[in-house]
Amino acid sequence: MHRLWGYIYRYRARYLRGILCLVATATLAMSIPLLLKHAVEGIEKGLPFRQVSFYIVAIVGVALAQGVVRAFSRFLIFNVGRDIEYDLRNDLFTHLQKLSLSYYQGQFTGDLMSRLVNDVTAIRMMLGLGIVNLLNTPLYYIYAVSAMLAMDRRLTLAALSLYPVMLLIVKKMSRQLMEKTLKVQEGLADLSSRVQEGVSGIHVVRAYAREGWQNAEFARLNEVFKAESLALAKMRGFFQPLMKVVSGLGLLMVLWYGGSHVIARRLSLGDLVAFMGYLHLLAWPTMALGWLISIFQRGQASLKRLEVIFQAPPEIVDGQGDGLAREIRGEIGFHHVDFAYRAKDNGHQILHDIDFTVPAGATVAIVGRMGAGKSTLVHLLPRLFDVSGGAITIDGVDVRTVSLAALRRWIGFVSQDPFLFSSRIKDNIAFALPALDEERVCWAAGVASLAREVEEFPRGYDTVVGERGITLSGGQKQRLTLARALIADPPILVLDDALSSVDTQTERAILHALRETTRGKTVIVISHRISAVRDADLIVVLDEGQIVETGTHTSLVERGGVYAEIFQQQALEEELAEL
Repeated sequence: MHRLWGYIYRYRARYLRGILCLVATATLAMSIPLLLKHAVEGIEKGLPFRQVSFYIVAIVGVALAQGVVRAFSRFLIFNVGRDIEYDLRNDLFTHLQKLSLSYYQGQFTGDLMSRLVNDVTAIRMMLGLGIVNLLNTPLYYIYAVSAMLAMDRRLTLAALSLYPVMLLIVKKMSRQLMEKTLKVQEGLADLSSRVQEGVSGIHVVRAYAREGWQNAEFARLNEVFKAESLALAKMRGFFQPLMKVVSGLGLLMVLWYGGSHVIARRLSLGDLVAFMGYLHLLAWPTMALGWLISIFQRGQASLKRLEVIFQAPPEIVDGQGDGLAREIRGEIGFHHVDFAYRAKDNGHQILHDIDFTVPAGATVAIVGRMGAGKSTLVHLLPRLFDVSGGAITIDGVDVRTVSLAALRRWIGFVSQDPFLFSSRIKDNIAFALPALDEERVCWAAGVASLAREVEEFPRGYDTVVGERGITLSGGQKQRLTLARALIADPPILVLDDALSSVDTQTERAILHALRETTRGKTVIVISHRISAVRDADLIVVLDEGQIVETGTHTSLVERGGVYAEIFQQQALEEELAEL
């Protein structure tokens, strides 16, 4: 709750105005039974209609004023709830943007979406409707019970005699309600994750004819969610009838006991009418008590789920430096670099004692067998992960001392797993630019050998690629992400197996265009194809997380080591493919 108090404090002035309006609303509401009492007593005494009509007009006027002030109170408090929802959702999304890739490796997208949408909404309900009723209930009880005690203490005690029992039941059930609410929200998160996976992977599901299994899995999770929801609904449903029974019995007690007092002339008819008016005003706060507890329990459960995200610390801490010089040379140094996932937990060592230098403006290739640690190594450069030991420098500056925004602005990174946003082709290519520049979009697409194919689309660069670029082929997606990196004109370009889905002829065309485009830039290339790296200035060979060879293509082939073995194997595969 500490975090939530910060948001409440931010809007304390508006909350205070809303509370004052609630007090005014309750005051006006409680004056109506008193006016009604005077009107009934006036009729009993046979007062002229003019005098009695004064009370009637007063009741109408007070009711209208109450309605206006009540609307203002809800407008103020409900809007504060909306504003806090807006701030909380923004802060949560901003925090998610700061978390490292390792955090997301252990999370489900659907679960995070559920927390960002459903849980934040539950907190808004708690801070809007929940706050209104939390304040209204004690206000109404203080006003009404005080007025009722002033008229007849015994009748008041009789009318409220069952309320302590009700409060004990509510207190006993509130913990169970909290636990069931948390289970329902976790079940909704599981259901969201399944839907997200099912929709994103629909092509895989259909390719393997696993629709039946997918439907069965969804039905199973849906059944669990339904069972938990019904259990929660039953518990919630118990509260309102309980409150109605208590209110009804209280009213029955007033009619029986109060009626006998009126007959015995120990209580006036006006007092009895006023007494019943006050009891009527307590009916809704009493019935809403169970609903109010439900809202707060759901809000607290949601707050706990959000706090788990907020407490996850960003593993990649932003550097305190103001960034690299605007014109950097692009010399990259790997100085005895070690890396292990979950290093704090003694995780498995992926890289060990990586030590080499990439000269400014050079093209360096990193090759090796599958699982050698090639992609992990280049992920350390823009600090998608941090080194466990050693250091990485650019122009002699440790990347950990540079602001992340500056560091990543100078590195164009093309991943082997291309990700596209569900928008137009030109928007995806221009993603790194502050504003759309269609001329540069066409240029970047041309370098990536994508322009001719895009121009053949019915809508050209305005074609919407669909979720994760589902309407494009694997090669088209890779080339589009390459264009996205090139358009930012970074001094350092990292290609992590970025052309693996492209045919050999297209690969040659792209590499030729890149040589001209990246002249003077530092380029790091990872590729499983020797043909893509043989012209590199330096080739670094990794095996089991260590550097085993460095040199040029010719020298490495002559050495007869790991690189030569990979080269010979690929040459043999090409010969067999031509047969």
